[in-house]
Amino acid sequence: MLKKLLKFIAGRIRERSTWLGLVSLAAALGLALSPEQKEAIVSAGMALAGLIAALTKDTDEET
Repeated sequence: MLKKLLKFIAGRIRERSTWLGLVSLAAALGLALSPEQKEAIVSAGMALAGLIAALTKDTDEET
């Protein structure tokens, strides 16, 4: 059971959508901070999401 869970998690970690979701969630958590901190967190989150999108594949190209 644990082996299946670890295999599932390892598979998700390799997916671009997982990383984009984690970055978006981290940026959204900035809602409990001051307006200046929120702006900084959202800007950093958007920049990181853009970087992840630019550096990762959209699909698996296994041959």
